[in-house]
Amino acid sequence: MSSQAIRQNELQRQEQAQESPWYGIDLQILTIYGLLLGIGLLMVVSASIGVADAQLNDPFYYGKRQFLRMIFGMGLVLLALRISTEFWIRHGMLLMLASILLLVLVLIPGVGRTVNGSTRWLDLGLFTVQVSEIAKLFLIIYLSGYLIRRSDEIKNGARGFFKSMVILAVASALLLIEPDFGAAAVLLMTGLGMMFLGGVRFGQFLLFVSGTLVIMVAMALASPYRMARITSFLDPWADPFNSGFQLTQSLIAVGSGGWFGAGLGGSIQKLFYLPEAHTDFLFAIYAEEFGLVGVAALIALYLWFLLRCFHIGKTALQKGRPFGAYLAYGVGLLITLQALINISVNLGALPTKGLTLPFISYGGNSILVMSFAVGLVLRVAWENHQPEERPLKRRKRRPQGVRA
Repeated sequence: MSSQAIRQNELQRQEQAQESPWYGIDLQILTIYGLLLGIGLLMVVSASIGVADAQLNDPFYYGKRQFLRMIFGMGLVLLALRISTEFWIRHGMLLMLASILLLVLVLIPGVGRTVNGSTRWLDLGLFTVQVSEIAKLFLIIYLSGYLIRRSDEIKNGARGFFKSMVILAVASALLLIEPDFGAAAVLLMTGLGMMFLGGVRFGQFLLFVSGTLVIMVAMALASPYRMARITSFLDPWADPFNSGFQLTQSLIAVGSGGWFGAGLGGSIQKLFYLPEAHTDFLFAIYAEEFGLVGVAALIALYLWFLLRCFHIGKTALQKGRPFGAYLAYGVGLLITLQALINISVNLGALPTKGLTLPFISYGGNSILVMSFAVGLVLRVAWENHQPEERPLKRRKRRPQGVRA
């Protein structure tokens, strides 16, 4: 067969592939997303069945609500996939301002809803909104555009770097007032990771990281609430029936799992021993039921997600789409860092933060926002396969640069 015939066959295969409805859709990201949602649904049902039956006379109450949220989350994935990255470039500044406004609004007496001493929710009647989840994603979108607009300032001087850090610091301070120490930590770590990938000078990066750690330690020492959490974290067995109760029960659950666990539904700690077993401490029940092998598989899924996001981001850079690259980096860091912190809390390696395990813990706001974030990554991957940046159906005008 001649080289010309081979070339024609290759072009025909490419044309046939482009006609497929799955063309450009990253099936690896979809697979990871589907597996995590499936694990989450099984574990929420397993961990909550006793509590739901005793308190609500419906053993599948939390499982049914989790399933509905999964359906809405999938819808948000499709919605994000339909929106061009050009839209987010144009509206990055607006999203940043909306994030700050929401974080301020929730702190106004009578507006924000307080649960367990934390004011993190806006009650909209039919449902409540945890503003920190929305703010984290909006600020990542804004920062992705900022890294393009201020690229020279970030790489060649300190001004561009510190301007972005001021915005993140303001948002983090508002989160700490709620208080939501975990969300503030995830936001700062994700932002710093994106700035590092964006080419900030290492000395400036190291200086800000050191300063942030000093400030966080000082704030922890100055707050009796945070100090009590740190004390119970350092030695939970010193007061196993009071301040260290939740962590000790979590460690018992993890330690009981062994290599292969007790099997799905076989957890003992979920039977009214471990508080919040289907939310923040769901990982401990998972470890008890699936053991070390199951834990390794779950961690591998999150690591796979991070590596895939970085691959999509690297491809976007090579295609001349830096905004999509930083957006994929940011989403990968956000979800993986939150998973890492949640797992560390369950294992007693970090103080209790009140963060959910992405896609797995019971919690509507987290699933919906994280699902939308997955849709953003899928959109970046889809655009990487297109000859030029354009929406799914019709061409839109390329936006003019918006400076912030």
